[in-house]
Amino acid sequence: MLDLDADDFQSDLPEQHWHLYHENMLLNLIVGVWTTTSMQEKFGPYPGDEFMCILEGQVEMIDREGGKTLIKEGQAFCVRNGVPVSWKQNGFLRKFFITYSPQTQEGNSLSSDEKGVFVLIQEELNAKLQNLDGPFPYEIVGTHPMQKDATLFVNDTGNMRVGMWNSTPFQTVMQAFPVNEFVQLLEGEIFITEQSGRKHEFSPGDVFFIPQGTICSWHFKGDVRKFYCRVDGD
Repeated sequence: MLDLDADDFQSDLPEQHWHLYHENMLLNLIVGVWTTTSMQEKFGPYPGDEFMCILEGQVEMIDREGGKTLIKEGQAFCVRNGVPVSWKQNGFLRKFFITYSPQTQEGNSLSSDEKGVFVLIQEELNAKLQNLDGPFPYEIVGTHPMQKDATLFVNDTGNMRVGMWNSTPFQTVMQAFPVNEFVQLLEGEIFITEQSGRKHEFSPGDVFFIPQGTICSWHFKGDVRKFYCRVDGD
């Protein structure tokens, strides 16, 4: 159980637990699953750039003007580091998350007051998809695929991106993965083989994370569509 400070809450202290699947302290990046009982946090700066998939429950993110953004079970969303908000929920909540805590605010110099909470809605992102041109970040075996991307969010330091991506089938050679990537698979099947020979299969609804530098190959069976959060550690 997490050790909590009553000064951080408007409500009674909740009971919270987490399990970390990945922790990179040099980058200030953590990936895991988190649960909490009913609670409301005090209004204040959000601690880190965070992408989340709600597995159970729902949450309201309340801004400084009192505006509310409701995120329901099954939805994905992200919050900008430092944005002034209050997290409020009634009932139990469980989420997958990836949190990046920037060590510096230098970068794109975007104002956290402009917009801080972004909900990924597939229909809206479909309309924003653009063809990807230029070199691929990995070596392709055979025919190069057709790929499209719709970026919803870029953090203030410019090294975390959240959006939706789709591709026709393709296969890569075994090589180092270029970024840290958290994926929620929406359509299609993905097969990933590690350097050791260990194989992973993912289907729609699955969530997974690949640390930057992991030696692996990818095989997309059929057209694939995914929500993603990428953090470049370089």
